[in-house]
Amino acid sequence: MGAAVAVTRLNLAEFRNYESLRLEVDGRPVVLTGPNGAGKTNLLEALSFLAPGRGLRRAGLTEVARRPAGTAAAAPPAAPWAVSARLALAGSGGGVTIGTGLDGDGAAVQARRVVRIDGRPAKSQTALGDWLSVAWLTPQMDRLFLEGPGERRRFLDRLAYGLEPEHARQLSEFDSALRERGRLLKDQRDSGRPADPLWLDVLEERLAGSAVAVAAARRDFVRRLAAAIAAAGDTGPFPRPLLSVVGTLEQALDGAPALAVEDAYRGRLKVGRRQDMAAGTTLDGPHRSDMAVVHAANGRPAADCSTGEQKALLIALVLAHARLLASDRGAVPILLLDEIAAHLDQARRTALFAALLGLGAQAWLTGTDGALFGELGQEAQHFSVQDGRIGGKL
Repeated sequence: MGAAVAVTRLNLAEFRNYESLRLEVDGRPVVLTGPNGAGKTNLLEALSFLAPGRGLRRAGLTEVARRPAGTAAAAPPAAPWAVSARLALAGSGGGVTIGTGLDGDGAAVQARRVVRIDGRPAKSQTALGDWLSVAWLTPQMDRLFLEGPGERRRFLDRLAYGLEPEHARQLSEFDSALRERGRLLKDQRDSGRPADPLWLDVLEERLAGSAVAVAAARRDFVRRLAAAIAAAGDTGPFPRPLLSVVGTLEQALDGAPALAVEDAYRGRLKVGRRQDMAAGTTLDGPHRSDMAVVHAANGRPAADCSTGEQKALLIALVLAHARLLASDRGAVPILLLDEIAAHLDQARRTALFAALLGLGAQAWLTGTDGALFGELGQEAQHFSVQDGRIGGKL
């Protein structure tokens, strides 16, 4: 099994505003330019579904299905959507085809995601992480440091998938156990009948094991990413971020072995059942952790930095992640950078393009103004996008 170095062919069917698409590219950065609403971000979203998770817009499985003109947005999709890509692999002359989409046979479309690797069904979407690592930045993420911790956790977890695909499975296991425990406690509150304590014990044992695995993976990833950032030294116009993960389990792992932390957390879950039932949520666990980022040069938390500094810190994190994966797995991730150039000054645009080319990253960049990408010249592939159609190379 090898790490992907580039997408060489992208196929879409019934995805957003694309009835069908076949796009052949090479390993250079891909620049997509066109007017707003043309379908540029939809292409990036399609690529993001080739990694574990819900994609860069966190859309539901039926939301991304193409709907013909005049069809109600709430109507079920008429046909299953599909996204697939041929990947070139680092360190080999071979490749692999991965794909995902809605399950469906003719008119029977089910809201269930299927994944195939070289045409063979995979057990779950986590199999995608064995082949492809994807990181992205979108304009909506410009407020990442200002809003609640949920988006920061998801950002951190997506980066961690690239280094350890198993992290996606552990998160899925944790989320499943958390929902089941929540349902049992809600049923007890609504009915007034006590939940089966033995079943709660089983659920909490499962929950504690996956919770500590999630916290340990985040803690290890942050440690390794911080080391990569420190090793990179001066990164020009992109400030050096200092990052940490803040959470009860992550911090407990600093001073105790994983089994002891797991036992203690399981005990807190049992003692806290009544309080969690009243709150309607589990009050302790890695689902409440946060990622903290500080601007190293001035010591300010990212939330207190200017908008431009926050954007530069995000880019610095993504580039550091790419360097870490290049060192650890021998290939950089696919980078999806939506409208990235429009909000950077000339010095930072030049530095970003130089960093992408230096990494050998296949970055997919979008924008309405092709002139902003002009300095990439022939070192990138330039395509026009108009009404869900891809024009020839510019």
